[in-house]
Amino acid sequence: MLAHRRALLTGSAAALAFSGLARHAAAQTASTGETYVNEVEGYGPLLRDPNRLLDLPEGFSYQVVAQSGDTMDDGLFAPGQPDGMACFPLDGTRVALVVNHELKGSSALHRNLGPGGLQQERIGRLDASRAYDTYKDGRPLPGGCSTIIYDLATRQVVSRHLTLAGTSTNCCGGPTPWGSWLSCEETVETPADADVTKPHGWVFEVPATATGLVDPVPLNAMGRFDHEAVCVDPRTGMVYLTEDQNEGLFYRFIPTTPGRLADGGKLQAMALKGAPSADTRNQDARLWAVGDWREIAWIDMDDVESPNDDLRKRGHAAGAALVARGEGIWWGDDEMYFTATSGGPIRRGQILRLVPGLNGAADRLQLFVESTDEKTLNMGDNITIAPWGHLIVCEDNYSREIRNHLKGVTPEGRVYTIARNIFSGNSEFAGACFSPDGQVLFVNIMYPGMTLAIRGPWSSVRT
Repeated sequence: MLAHRRALLTGSAAALAFSGLARHAAAQTASTGETYVNEVEGYGPLLRDPNRLLDLPEGFSYQVVAQSGDTMDDGLFAPGQPDGMACFPLDGTRVALVVNHELKGSSALHRNLGPGGLQQERIGRLDASRAYDTYKDGRPLPGGCSTIIYDLATRQVVSRHLTLAGTSTNCCGGPTPWGSWLSCEETVETPADADVTKPHGWVFEVPATATGLVDPVPLNAMGRFDHEAVCVDPRTGMVYLTEDQNEGLFYRFIPTTPGRLADGGKLQAMALKGAPSADTRNQDARLWAVGDWREIAWIDMDDVESPNDDLRKRGHAAGAALVARGEGIWWGDDEMYFTATSGGPIRRGQILRLVPGLNGAADRLQLFVESTDEKTLNMGDNITIAPWGHLIVCEDNYSREIRNHLKGVTPEGRVYTIARNIFSGNSEFAGACFSPDGQVLFVNIMYPGMTLAIRGPWSSVRT
């Protein structure tokens, strides 16, 4: 039985793990001829996939659950660019996979990857009055969410339909404890700079049980910026938000009514105590080392709808800390982990750990992982926590030389390899999440737009 993450992970343990990485490193060669580096054995070397899609360790297999371009039950096409995703239990053995689609309103290519099809031949099936925004010709924007109903027992898709329409660049988001998905727009397009009719840069809520299009209500009090991902502290209802900008901030939202985000609330930005306007990125100057902890303060933000897209600049000037492209975030055991995709001296990524304090105790932030070798960890993006306590990290690096991988991270901060994308184009992994029983890892490959179910001997990981 694997030890519990919280019991294992301490600052000294993480520091010790990183001090001895060279002793644990093991180079392995993939079917592509590429060398990658595991700091611990994990599940062993990856085996060649004869279908040239996904290399996995021995004993593991994958199923293509859904693909962009398929006809959904509402008659629309399954949109392209699947990104963030979460898995929710329904009745019996059925689950709902709520999937974001990172389709930018101002992109002509993305318009053709939307639910209307390459020639917009089915866009008339989408009620424009149920879309958040339209192009100036009245047709809905391509971004939003779709929901896949999947039966874990039969391994079959039961149905699929569009649930959020007319948004733009829905990158990631996060699940809530009350059974909904928060979909985040990673754009600040406006009618002044794009063929849209409303400003973008909002968070929207989609119930996992929605059987059709939801009312697209922007949660304006959660701020307008390049949103990436969110997670919710189930004890307090506070929402934590990442910003995908190299000079971005990290935020928390204190709802007026926990569980009812549309009621509004207060948005704050993270600062380090004793270090106003600190730079956590370690890109040009080193602020801290792996394993270090810092206490956090929170700065109240005003004018959070930010019509000039200056929220992060105002926050940093007021003392908020810089984070290098905050992306994926996931709630664990009374703590959360989030990625800073371009952090570190080689700009190949950091993973930060935040422990909210209770009963007056200070919140604390740790630099948990920092990549020093792109063959070990290369721009981690979406993230989830496995049932056995390891992090699962989706790489997002568009390179001809180094493939994107799914990486595991142990409680001591050591990295190992789970899977590799060997499909043409080397697109990013996204939306990693587990089934409620912990047996299936669902993940998206953004291009060509596939949702995969990975099964295998998860408990056999060797650390």
